[in-house]
Amino acid sequence: MGENAPHQDFRVGDILRVSCPPAQGRVADVSRFHASVEWPWAEIDPQSEFRWNGQRAFAMSPDSPDWTMSLFKTDPEPWNLHVGDSCRVGIPETLVRIIDIGRYDPPQDVGWLPRPHTMLAVVPADYPDEALSEDDGDTIDLDSAAPVTIELVSRS
Repeated sequence: MGENAPHQDFRVGDILRVSCPPAQGRVADVSRFHASVEWPWAEIDPQSEFRWNGQRAFAMSPDSPDWTMSLFKTDPEPWNLHVGDSCRVGIPETLVRIIDIGRYDPPQDVGWLPRPHTMLAVVPADYPDEALSEDDGDTIDLDSAAPVTIELVSRS
């Protein structure tokens, strides 16, 4: 996480520049709809009531909202991956807008460690408000083990 990001007073409507340097991942499973990659950062939470498998699924279609809204990307793209392949996983520098903020005390049980205290729901900065639905966007976990950098660009 960026050095000052966890202490930043983020607000709905803020425009952020986010990135995460790529890390090596391995493709664990491929289906018609998703390529699942072993997640290089978080670890399974043995105390969780959920049984996360240590993987993140990436949409197999470049037109899927699950792919276009996802901050994290694979290189090569999921539709070019096969079980056992190595790939890189990261966030290319991108501008996003905060559409919601979730704060959790105690931290949210999601199946991995560290458990999130604060999560930002974001969409691409130029995504129109009138097109928003509750399923749009992605989340940024401010407590993530991934080395995500967040910079406040503008505040409305």
